[in-house]
Amino acid sequence: MRLDDPKYSKYALCREMLETVDVIRDFSTKDLSKAVNSLKKTEKLFMTGEGSSRIFPAKHTINIVQKNNFPLTAYTEGSRQAAELALEDFTLFGASNSGKTKELITLFRDRDAAGKFALTAFPDTPLGKLSDDEYILNCGKEEAVAATKSVIEQALFYHHLMKAYLGTDCDKSMNDLADKAREVLKMDIDPGLIRDIIKADMIYFAGRNVGVAEEATLKTNEITRKKSAYLEGTYAVHGIEEVMTKNEVVIVIDPYKEEEAKFKEVLVDGVGMKVIAVASRDTSFPTIRIPELSCYDAYLQLLACWNILVEVGIGSGVDLDHPARARKVGNEFNGE
Repeated sequence: MRLDDPKYSKYALCREMLETVDVIRDFSTKDLSKAVNSLKKTEKLFMTGEGSSRIFPAKHTINIVQKNNFPLTAYTEGSRQAAELALEDFTLFGASNSGKTKELITLFRDRDAAGKFALTAFPDTPLGKLSDDEYILNCGKEEAVAATKSVIEQALFYHHLMKAYLGTDCDKSMNDLADKAREVLKMDIDPGLIRDIIKADMIYFAGRNVGVAEEATLKTNEITRKKSAYLEGTYAVHGIEEVMTKNEVVIVIDPYKEEEAKFKEVLVDGVGMKVIAVASRDTSFPTIRIPELSCYDAYLQLLACWNILVEVGIGSGVDLDHPARARKVGNEFNGE
């Protein structure tokens, strides 16, 4: 994906994806002390929002907390389900680029929490007015319907919030991440693999429950107009193979070595379908190789999925910026 090629540069989606490199390199946030102080009192973080504003940013953050045994519990659910939970002892974060997402505003208006914080792309939003403090993204407005650069900045915000909570610094990694992000977004992908994905009746994504595969599943619908599904863990080989066909494809993100043989036995040999891996190492499947960066691999995996989907979308002849039904704000608050 290169902006010196008109087939990419004519789309706001591609431009915004590539702007992610500078969003990462220049990442900064205002003073986090208010949110950090709330977290130190509660030791409980609840992250909510809808769609892309929640999937990768929140699930990636939970994984960071769990893998590193941070002295903090972290959870996520959609806003409607969150409204059914007892949040009084939680530091509550709501992410919405527009700050106008109806489900999120209703939650912030009607439920109590120990601290309420908004993460938006614009100041003075309805959500921000219901919060104890509002943190504004630096990435700017997105013209394409599919959210991209904002998703990465939201995840970076939570990542830095966790570091600030622990009193450590991760700014030094931003240049390395930006350099590798540019490499992943601009790398060439085997045209044969892209043709296989274009021909598929269904695209499945499999992998860890850290938001990458699930977010790529959503982006598949918005960018390529193809049907997709997320298969968590070993779901791909625990029953669904009964209805899979050889005209479908599975893209597995950073597969466990111990599971590759089973995936091959059930999906490749059994169903006769194509399995493609996105990983920083060679696998037993056709593999789209990406660089690795400790603590930031998930970001690079997601960017690789963007690159794949752009190639599939362009190869399928769709308008990447203008899906027929999907909207930038899924359910906008109208004051009611």
